[in-house]
Amino acid sequence: MQHVFIIGSRGLPAKYGGFETFVEKIVEGQISPQIKYHVACLSEDQAYQHFDYKGADCFTIKAPKLGPARVIAYDMMAINYGLKLVKEQQIERPIFYILGNTIGAFIAPFIRKIQKLGGRCLVNPDGLEWKRAKWPAYVQVYLKYSEKMMTKYADLIIADNIGIESYIQKAYPWARTSFLAYGTDLNLSSLSRQDEKVRSFFEQWSSKEKGYYLIVGRFVPENNYETAISQFIKSKSQRDLLIVCNHEGNPYFEALRQKTQFDKDSRIKFVGTVYDQELLKYLRNQAFAYIHGHEVGGTNPGLLEALAQTDLNLVLGVDFNQQVAKETAYYWQKADNSLLDLIEGLDKEQDFSSLGQAAKNNMKENYTWEKIVGEYEELFLS
Repeated sequence: MQHVFIIGSRGLPAKYGGFETFVEKIVEGQISPQIKYHVACLSEDQAYQHFDYKGADCFTIKAPKLGPARVIAYDMMAINYGLKLVKEQQIERPIFYILGNTIGAFIAPFIRKIQKLGGRCLVNPDGLEWKRAKWPAYVQVYLKYSEKMMTKYADLIIADNIGIESYIQKAYPWARTSFLAYGTDLNLSSLSRQDEKVRSFFEQWSSKEKGYYLIVGRFVPENNYETAISQFIKSKSQRDLLIVCNHEGNPYFEALRQKTQFDKDSRIKFVGTVYDQELLKYLRNQAFAYIHGHEVGGTNPGLLEALAQTDLNLVLGVDFNQQVAKETAYYWQKADNSLLDLIEGLDKEQDFSSLGQAAKNNMKENYTWEKIVGEYEELFLS
């Protein structure tokens, strides 16, 4: 039996973003009976409690509230508890798979402990976390150093994007790397045009099918909301721009309003967070176009979801995005009026179904969860 300890996500069941969804899919899609997953779960009130979730052994970690440093303490406590289980259960050749490189600056002694017990340590660095604008300079310096230490001591660095793997290989030539993609759901929404929640949404926002451009993503500066909104405002499009994000109570919202004056354009509509995944699928599928402005990170789950659902995708042309969408999207740059020119040039056209089918074929060939689960299990058992 190959025991795999997954450290660094918030845990199961998934309630949040990329890493949590990844862990959920890996666990629920398990194929081989020769793997046993142990998943660390961040808890606010319980420490070291075990529960079964879809066959995985989940254990809770109550990390102290230390601000940004809490995630470091969480990873440390989770690894130590995992090592305790390895010793108590006499587990041979355990694999510790660490998601994110936040603990990187302190990782060396932990990896030595793992290796001393005959185990291996794998790390997914989660894109270029140190580049995120939300971090002050000293945190960016720490994260960059953590990234370097992870590559120095880990047995294997797993990149979910070929662009990230190329970056790691160039920046840290000593690192051993492997590319394993992220997955997405190719199924269409179970909702139809007549469903009450669909009609209620469009009535609330005075919009309609194919009558809007769509943005979905974390509400942070590095996702280039300012560029996308300001360029859209300049356009003559009669369609809306629906923005699905967690903007409420976020100081970035007011700063963005002052910079772009989006509140003076009735087409710009911040609709908040849509937690209903079937409704979100429907909104992606019925968007005239999806605008993707993410420029930090690896394979962004939102881009995969858009390529699996939306025919016309207008994507920021950075390497990470181009490695995923390939020739199935239109690309724009932050400079000049690149996005504006795309909107103006494409807004009058109607049929992008052939482009959408090419995108779906790309997702089906390279990014299904079945394929990703199989590749991970092959790696874990090798």
